Amino acid sequence: MKRLFALCFALLLSTAAHARGYAIQHLEPGNWWVGMRHDRVELLVHGPGIAALAPRVAWDGVTVADVARVENPNYLFVTLAIAPTAKPGRLHIDFMDGERIAVRHPWRLDTREAGSAQRRGFDARDAIYLVTPDRFANADTGNDSAAGMFEHADRADPNGRHGGDIAGMRRHLDYIAGLGFTQLWPMPLLENNQPAYSYHGYAITDLYRTDPRLGSNEDVRALSREARRRGIGLVMDVVLNHIGSQHWWLRDPPTRDWINRADAFVETNHRRTTVQDPHAAPADRALFTDGWFVRSMPDLNQRNPHLARYLIQNTLWWIEYAGLSGIREDTFGYADADFLSAWAQAVLEEYPDFAMVGEEWSANPAIVAHWQHGKANPDGHVPHMPGMLDFPLQIALRSALVQPEGWDSGFIGLYETLANDFVYPDPGRLVVFAENHDSSRVLAQLDGDLALWKLAIAYIATTRGTPQFYYGSEVLLRGPKERNDGLLRADMPGGWRGDAADAFSGRGLTPQQRNAQAFVRALFNWRKRTPVLHDGALQHYAPVDGVYVYFRYDATAGKRGKTVMIALNKNAQPTALALGRFGDFIGTDSRARDALDGQPVVLGTSLLLPAKSATLLEIAPADGAQGE
Repeated sequence: MKRLFALCFALLLSTAAHARGYAIQHLEPGNWWVGMRHDRVELLVHGPGIAALAPRVAWDGVTVADVARVENPNYLFVTLAIAPTAKPGRLHIDFMDGERIAVRHPWRLDTREAGSAQRRGFDARDAIYLVTPDRFANADTGNDSAAGMFEHADRADPNGRHGGDIAGMRRHLDYIAGLGFTQLWPMPLLENNQPAYSYHGYAITDLYRTDPRLGSNEDVRALSREARRRGIGLVMDVVLNHIGSQHWWLRDPPTRDWINRADAFVETNHRRTTVQDPHAAPADRALFTDGWFVRSMPDLNQRNPHLARYLIQNTLWWIEYAGLSGIREDTFGYADADFLSAWAQAVLEEYPDFAMVGEEWSANPAIVAHWQHGKANPDGHVPHMPGMLDFPLQIALRSALVQPEGWDSGFIGLYETLANDFVYPDPGRLVVFAENHDSSRVLAQLDGDLALWKLAIAYIATTRGTPQFYYGSEVLLRGPKERNDGLLRADMPGGWRGDAADAFSGRGLTPQQRNAQAFVRALFNWRKRTPVLHDGALQHYAPVDGVYVYFRYDATAGKRGKTVMIALNKNAQPTALALGRFGDFIGTDSRARDALDGQPVVLGTSLLLPAKSATLLEIAPADGAQGE
C-alpha cells in the first residue's frame, strides 16, 4: 500500500510539473558505481526551464556538490559527490521549485564487478578482429528496421543498412575465437539516427544508447560477457571529435560554443601536421581541429569544460558498464589536444592497465608518435595515449607489395618505415594492420594475388605490436580496388539466411576461400601460443633482391635461444636465400621447423624460398627446445 501511494504521489508531482512546463527530457549518465576513483559525477540535465529548479538528493553517501547553470535555461549541470561508504541502490533526484518538488527523477548507484579497476587491456599478446556490425551477421531480423529511426534496412543498397546486429556477433564468437583472435573490435554500436549512411556508426546521435537496429545496451554487455568466456575482449570504437547532425544537441545546444562553427558548415582542412608544425598558420591549425569532419558530423568543442567532463564520463561509463578491454578512438588528432591528454589520463587513472589506441591517419611516424604516452614533444604537449594505429607501417606495407624492387622502392620502404621506431616511446604498443574499414582490401589492391595476400597477413602477425585483421578477408572478401566504403564493407558470407556460401560453417566456400581461411586460422593460433611474437625483440636485415628477412627472439636468452625467422619473398619465382648473413641467429647446430605445419626444415648454406611467400621458421640450437 505504501509503495502504491508513493507511485501515485510521484505521478501527481509529474503531472503538476508538466503543467508548470517542467519536465526532464535527458539526464545523463543515468547511473554510476560505488568505489570509482572518479567519484564526483557531473550530470547533464535537460528539460524546459529546468535551470530554474534546485536539485536535491536524499541518500546516504551521496550529496549535491555543485550546481552550474549556463546560458540555456533548459540545462542544469549537477555534480554528485559519491562517498566510498555509499550504498548501491535505486534513488531519486528531486528538482525543487522553492519548497515544492517540481520533478522527481530516478537514478541508480551500482556495485562494480570484482577486479574492475585492475582489468587487463589488450596488448601484443592479442590479435584484434575488426567487424562492421551491420555487415557481419543478422541473427535478429526483427530489428532490421526500428520505430523512430530514419533509415530502414535495404540490403540491396551498398550504402544502406543490411541488418547485421549484436546478436549476429554473439552467435559467431566461437568462430572468431577459433581463428585465433582474442579481441573483438566492432565499429561504433551507438545510436546513429541519421537519414542516410547510418550503418557505419560514426555519426552518433545518442552517446548513452545502443542503436536499436543493432540491439540494446544490455545486448552490448551480454556480448562482452560471452566474449570474455571465450577468451575474447571487447574493444569499443569511441568518437570524441564529432557527433551526428541529428543529435538532439543540435536542436537545443547547452551553450553557444558547444559545437564548433555552429552557425555555418565549415569543413576541416584535414591538415593534421598543423598540430605539430612550428611554421603552421594559426588559422590553418584552428580549421583542422574546429572544422566539421563532414557536413553530417558537427564538430564538438572539447574546450568547453562541461562537454569535456561529459565525454570523459561517457567513456568511463561504457568501460564499466560493458566490461570493455580496450578502446579504439576515432579521428584522434582532430579533437582539442589538451582535452585528449586529460581524457586519456582520466581513463588510465581509473583503469591503470587498460588499453587504448588512437587513429592518426598519417604516413609520417613523427606525426603518429606525437600522441603516444611518454613522447617528449617540442610544443609541450603531454600525451597519455598508450597506443596508436600504425598507419605509417600499413601504408608502407601496401606500397611495398605493389612497387617494383629497387634501390629506394619495394621492400626497402617497409624496412625503413620500421626503422623509424626510434621516434615512438613504445612501438610495441602500436596496432599493426594491412587493411581496415577505411581502406580498400589488400586482396583488391593486389589484383587477387592470393600468395602476396598471405605474405601481407603473415607480416602483420609477426612484426612488433598488436595485429588487427578485418572481418571477411579470411574468406577473400575483395571489394573494389579504389576505395568504396559500401562495397569494401561487404556482407560476411553466411551471415544472412539464404546466403549461397557460409564462412562460419565452410559450406559453399571455394577451394581458394578454404585455403585462405585455413591459413589465417593456423597463423593466428600459432601466434597466440608463441610468446616470442608477443614481447620478443625484432632484428631485421636490409632487403636484398626482393627478399626481406627479420627475426623475433627472446632478448633475455640471447640471439641463439628460441627464435622465429620470417623470410618474405616477393619474387614471382623461388629464390635461394644464402644463410651466412644470419649467423647471429643460425649456426651449424641450429634446427628448424615450419611454424605452421611443424615439418622439419634443413638449414644448410642456403634456404629455398617459394615464390611470393612468407617462410615462417621456428629455430633452436640442436640441444635446445623447439617452439611451444
